[in-house]
Amino acid sequence: MSEEKYVAVVTAPAAAPQHGEAAFFDVDNTLMRGASLFHVARKMHQRGAFTIPQAIGIARKQLMFVLRGEKLDDVHAVRDTALGLACGITVKDIEALGEEVYDEMIESRIWPGAKALAEQHLRVGRKVWLVTATPIEVATVISTRLGLTGALGTVGEVRDGAYTGRLVGEILHGPAKAVAVSAVAAAEGLDLSRCWAYSDSHNDVPLLSMVGHPVAINPDARLRRHARENNWPIYDFRSGRRAATLGLKAATVGGAIYGLWRGFSRFRGPTI
Repeated sequence: MSEEKYVAVVTAPAAAPQHGEAAFFDVDNTLMRGASLFHVARKMHQRGAFTIPQAIGIARKQLMFVLRGEKLDDVHAVRDTALGLACGITVKDIEALGEEVYDEMIESRIWPGAKALAEQHLRVGRKVWLVTATPIEVATVISTRLGLTGALGTVGEVRDGAYTGRLVGEILHGPAKAVAVSAVAAAEGLDLSRCWAYSDSHNDVPLLSMVGHPVAINPDARLRRHARENNWPIYDFRSGRRAATLGLKAATVGGAIYGLWRGFSRFRGPTI
Protein backbone atom coordinates (compact mmCIF):
# COMPACT_ATOMS: atom_id res chain seq x y z
CA MET A 1 0.00 0.00 0.00
CA SER A 2 1.63 3.23 -1.15
CA GLU A 3 1.96 6.08 1.33
CA GLU A 4 2.09 8.67 -1.46
CA LYS A 5 -1.60 8.04 -2.24
CA TYR A 6 -2.79 9.62 0.99
CA VAL A 7 -3.21 13.37 1.21
CA ALA A 8 -2.59 15.35 4.38
CA VAL A 9 -4.07 18.84 4.17
CA VAL A 10 -2.76 21.40 6.66
CA THR A 11 -5.48 23.78 7.82
CA ALA A 12 -3.85 25.62 10.75
CA PRO A 13 -0.44 25.69 12.46
CA ALA A 14 -0.02 24.59 16.07
CA ALA A 15 1.06 27.38 18.42
CA ALA A 16 4.38 26.83 20.23
CA PRO A 17 4.53 23.23 18.94
CA GLN A 18 5.60 20.41 21.22
CA HIS A 19 8.42 18.71 19.34
CA GLY A 20 7.47 15.26 18.13
CA GLU A 21 3.98 15.19 19.68
CA ALA A 22 0.59 15.13 17.97
CA ALA A 23 -2.93 13.74 18.34
CA PHE A 24 -4.91 11.89 15.67
CA PHE A 25 -8.71 11.78 15.77
CA ASP A 26 -11.08 9.57 13.84
CA VAL A 27 -14.24 11.48 12.87
CA ASP A 28 -17.33 9.28 12.60
CA ASN A 29 -18.72 8.28 16.03
CA THR A 30 -15.49 9.58 17.60
CA LEU A 31 -15.49 13.33 17.01
CA MET A 32 -19.12 13.48 15.90
CA ARG A 33 -22.29 11.42 16.25
CA GLY A 34 -22.95 9.24 13.21
CA ALA A 35 -21.29 9.18 9.80
CA SER A 36 -20.24 12.42 8.13
CA LEU A 37 -20.58 10.88 4.67
CA PHE A 38 -24.27 10.25 5.35
CA HIS A 39 -24.82 13.97 5.76
CA VAL A 40 -22.95 14.68 2.54
CA ALA A 41 -25.27 12.22 0.79
CA ARG A 42 -28.32 13.83 2.39
CA LYS A 43 -27.25 17.25 1.15
CA MET A 44 -26.66 15.82 -2.33
CA HIS A 45 -30.18 14.42 -2.26
CA GLN A 46 -31.57 17.81 -1.32
CA ARG A 47 -29.99 19.07 -4.53
CA GLY A 48 -31.61 16.34 -6.59
CA ALA A 49 -28.51 14.19 -7.10
CA PHE A 50 -30.30 10.87 -6.48
CA THR A 51 -33.65 9.21 -5.86
CA ILE A 52 -35.76 8.49 -2.78
CA PRO A 53 -35.04 4.71 -2.89
CA GLN A 54 -31.32 5.43 -2.99
CA ALA A 55 -31.77 7.90 -0.11
CA ILE A 56 -33.61 5.33 2.02
CA GLY A 57 -30.78 2.84 1.45
CA ILE A 58 -28.22 5.39 2.63
CA ALA A 59 -30.42 6.30 5.62
CA ARG A 60 -30.56 2.64 6.63
CA LYS A 61 -26.74 2.40 6.53
CA GLN A 62 -26.50 5.49 8.75
CA LEU A 63 -28.96 4.02 11.23
CA MET A 64 -27.01 0.76 11.46
CA PHE A 65 -23.79 2.71 11.85
CA VAL A 66 -25.18 4.66 14.80
CA LEU A 67 -26.73 1.62 16.49
CA ARG A 68 -24.05 -1.03 16.05
CA GLY A 69 -20.87 0.85 15.13
CA GLU A 70 -18.64 0.60 12.10
CA LYS A 71 -18.63 -2.59 10.03
CA LEU A 72 -16.21 -3.11 7.13
CA ASP A 73 -18.97 -4.23 4.74
CA ASP A 74 -20.95 -1.09 5.56
CA VAL A 75 -17.93 1.12 4.92
CA HIS A 76 -17.36 -0.50 1.52
CA ALA A 77 -21.05 -0.23 0.62
CA VAL A 78 -21.11 3.47 1.51
CA ARG A 79 -17.87 3.97 -0.42
CA ASP A 80 -19.25 2.34 -3.56
CA THR A 81 -22.51 4.27 -3.35
CA ALA A 82 -20.72 7.58 -2.79
CA LEU A 83 -18.29 7.03 -5.66
CA GLY A 84 -21.13 6.34 -8.04
CA LEU A 85 -23.03 9.43 -6.93
CA ALA A 86 -19.95 11.66 -7.09
CA CYS A 87 -19.03 10.79 -10.67
CA GLY A 88 -19.11 13.96 -12.76
CA ILE A 89 -19.52 16.36 -9.82
CA THR A 90 -16.90 19.12 -9.69
CA VAL A 91 -14.40 19.56 -6.86
CA LYS A 92 -15.67 23.11 -6.29
CA ASP A 93 -19.20 21.81 -5.82
CA ILE A 94 -18.07 19.26 -3.22
CA GLU A 95 -16.00 21.87 -1.38
CA ALA A 96 -18.99 24.21 -1.21
CA LEU A 97 -21.25 21.34 -0.23
CA GLY A 98 -18.83 20.43 2.57
CA GLU A 99 -19.19 23.93 4.03
CA GLU A 100 -22.99 23.68 3.95
CA VAL A 101 -22.98 20.19 5.46
CA TYR A 102 -20.80 21.33 8.34
CA ASP A 103 -22.98 24.36 9.12
CA GLU A 104 -26.33 22.57 8.79
CA MET A 105 -25.63 19.00 9.92
CA ILE A 106 -22.21 18.29 11.39
CA GLU A 107 -21.53 21.17 13.78
CA SER A 108 -24.46 20.27 16.04
CA ARG A 109 -23.33 16.63 16.11
CA ILE A 110 -19.79 17.25 17.35
CA TRP A 111 -19.30 15.56 20.73
CA PRO A 112 -18.38 18.38 23.17
CA GLY A 113 -16.14 16.00 25.12
CA ALA A 114 -14.17 14.95 22.03
CA LYS A 115 -13.86 18.57 20.93
CA ALA A 116 -12.54 19.48 24.39
CA LEU A 117 -9.87 16.77 24.14
CA ALA A 118 -8.71 18.13 20.78
CA GLU A 119 -8.65 21.68 22.13
CA GLN A 120 -6.59 20.59 25.13
CA HIS A 121 -3.95 19.15 22.82
CA LEU A 122 -3.87 22.40 20.85
CA ARG A 123 -3.54 24.47 24.03
CA VAL A 124 -0.35 22.70 25.02
CA GLY A 125 1.07 23.05 21.53
CA ARG A 126 0.43 19.63 20.02
CA LYS A 127 -0.69 19.29 16.43
CA VAL A 128 -4.11 17.71 15.98
CA TRP A 129 -4.98 15.79 12.83
CA LEU A 130 -8.22 14.22 11.66
CA VAL A 131 -7.79 10.75 10.14
CA THR A 132 -10.96 9.60 8.42
CA ALA A 133 -12.50 7.65 5.56
CA THR A 134 -14.53 10.79 4.84
CA PRO A 135 -13.57 12.54 1.55
CA ILE A 136 -10.58 14.81 2.10
CA GLU A 137 -12.59 17.87 1.00
CA VAL A 138 -15.14 17.35 3.80
CA ALA A 139 -12.49 16.34 6.35
CA THR A 140 -10.63 19.57 5.57
CA VAL A 141 -13.74 21.66 6.23
CA ILE A 142 -14.24 19.97 9.61
CA SER A 143 -10.58 20.46 10.54
CA THR A 144 -10.61 24.11 9.48
CA ARG A 145 -13.82 24.95 11.33
CA LEU A 146 -12.51 23.35 14.53
CA GLY A 147 -9.14 25.11 14.24
CA LEU A 148 -7.19 21.85 14.02
CA THR A 149 -3.84 21.35 12.35
CA GLY A 150 -5.04 19.38 9.35
CA ALA A 151 -6.78 16.34 7.95
CA LEU A 152 -6.12 13.06 6.22
CA GLY A 153 -9.04 11.67 4.23
CA THR A 154 -10.06 9.50 1.32
CA VAL A 155 -9.02 10.96 -2.03
CA GLY A 156 -11.23 10.79 -5.11
CA GLU A 157 -9.69 10.81 -8.55
CA VAL A 158 -10.23 14.11 -10.36
CA ARG A 159 -10.06 14.78 -14.08
CA ASP A 160 -10.73 18.20 -15.63
CA GLY A 161 -11.97 19.48 -12.27
CA ALA A 162 -14.58 16.73 -11.77
CA TYR A 163 -14.64 13.39 -9.95
CA THR A 164 -14.29 10.27 -12.10
CA GLY A 165 -16.00 7.91 -9.65
CA ARG A 166 -12.69 6.20 -8.79
CA LEU A 167 -10.40 6.50 -5.78
CA VAL A 168 -6.74 7.48 -5.64
CA GLY A 169 -5.38 4.57 -3.62
CA GLU A 170 -7.77 2.98 -1.11
CA ILE A 171 -10.45 4.29 1.21
CA LEU A 172 -8.70 5.67 4.31
CA HIS A 173 -9.95 3.03 6.70
CA GLY A 174 -8.54 0.43 9.09
CA PRO A 175 -4.87 -0.42 8.40
CA ALA A 176 -4.74 2.32 5.75
CA LYS A 177 -5.01 4.90 8.54
CA ALA A 178 -1.87 3.53 10.17
CA VAL A 179 -0.03 3.78 6.84
CA ALA A 180 -1.15 7.39 6.35
CA VAL A 181 -0.24 8.42 9.90
CA SER A 182 3.19 6.82 9.51
CA ALA A 183 3.74 8.97 6.43
CA VAL A 184 2.68 12.14 8.28
CA ALA A 185 4.87 11.24 11.26
CA ALA A 186 7.89 10.85 8.98
CA ALA A 187 7.18 14.13 7.19
CA GLU A 188 6.50 16.06 10.41
CA GLY A 189 9.25 14.52 12.51
CA LEU A 190 6.80 13.06 15.02
CA ASP A 191 7.70 10.51 17.66
CA LEU A 192 4.69 8.19 17.58
CA SER A 193 5.53 6.85 21.04
CA ARG A 194 4.70 10.37 22.31
CA CYS A 195 1.52 10.77 20.21
CA TRP A 196 -2.18 10.16 20.90
CA ALA A 197 -4.84 8.49 18.76
CA TYR A 198 -8.60 8.41 19.32
CA SER A 199 -11.18 6.12 17.71
CA ASP A 200 -14.50 4.36 18.28
CA SER A 201 -13.82 1.32 16.08
CA HIS A 202 -11.97 -1.95 16.47
CA ASN A 203 -11.01 -1.51 12.81
CA ASP A 204 -8.67 1.27 13.97
CA VAL A 205 -6.65 -0.93 16.35
CA PRO A 206 -3.66 -0.77 13.92
CA LEU A 207 -3.66 3.04 14.29
CA LEU A 208 -4.28 2.99 18.04
CA SER A 209 -1.55 0.40 18.61
CA MET A 210 1.14 2.42 16.85
CA VAL A 211 0.98 5.42 19.22
CA GLY A 212 2.09 5.71 22.81
CA HIS A 213 -1.29 7.00 24.01
CA PRO A 214 -4.24 5.15 22.42
CA VAL A 215 -7.72 6.18 23.58
CA ALA A 216 -11.10 4.58 22.85
CA ILE A 217 -13.98 7.05 22.43
CA ASN A 218 -17.57 5.74 22.24
CA PRO A 219 -16.07 2.32 21.47
CA ASP A 220 -17.83 -0.56 19.76
CA ALA A 221 -17.96 -3.80 21.74
CA ARG A 222 -14.75 -5.25 20.28
CA LEU A 223 -12.75 -2.09 20.84
CA ARG A 224 -14.10 -1.71 24.39
CA ARG A 225 -12.94 -5.24 25.17
CA HIS A 226 -9.56 -4.67 23.52
CA ALA A 227 -9.09 -1.37 25.36
CA ARG A 228 -9.86 -2.97 28.72
CA GLU A 229 -7.50 -5.86 28.04
CA ASN A 230 -4.71 -3.42 27.18
CA ASN A 231 -5.52 -0.85 29.86
CA TRP A 232 -6.32 1.91 27.37
CA PRO A 233 -8.41 4.88 28.53
CA ILE A 234 -12.07 4.80 27.47
CA TYR A 235 -14.33 7.83 27.09
CA ASP A 236 -18.01 7.41 26.30
CA PHE A 237 -19.86 10.61 25.39
CA ARG A 238 -23.07 8.89 24.27
CA SER A 239 -26.19 9.49 26.31
CA GLY A 240 -27.08 6.42 28.32
CA ARG A 241 -24.17 4.38 26.97
CA ARG A 242 -25.49 3.59 23.47
CA ALA A 243 -29.17 3.85 24.44
CA ALA A 244 -28.57 1.53 27.42
CA THR A 245 -31.04 -1.27 26.68
CA LEU A 246 -32.33 -3.34 23.79
CA GLY A 247 -35.83 -2.10 24.57
CA LEU A 248 -34.86 1.51 24.07
CA LYS A 249 -32.92 0.59 20.94
CA ALA A 250 -35.96 -1.15 19.46
CA ALA A 251 -38.19 1.79 20.28
CA THR A 252 -35.74 4.13 18.62
CA VAL A 253 -35.39 2.25 15.33
CA GLY A 254 -38.85 2.96 13.94
CA GLY A 255 -38.67 6.65 14.75
CA ALA A 256 -35.15 6.94 13.43
CA ILE A 257 -36.06 5.40 10.08
CA TYR A 258 -39.10 7.66 9.78
CA GLY A 259 -37.03 10.73 10.72
CA LEU A 260 -34.28 9.89 8.26
CA TRP A 261 -36.81 9.26 5.49
CA ARG A 262 -38.52 12.55 6.26
CA GLY A 263 -35.16 14.34 6.26
CA PHE A 264 -34.43 12.98 2.80
CA SER A 265 -37.87 13.37 1.29
CA ARG A 266 -38.63 16.94 2.30
CA PHE A 267 -36.21 18.58 -0.08
CA ARG A 268 -36.08 18.77 -3.84
CA GLY A 269 -33.60 21.23 -5.32
CA PRO A 270 -31.52 21.86 -8.43
CA THR A 271 -28.87 19.34 -9.41
CA ILE A 272 -25.31 19.95 -8.31
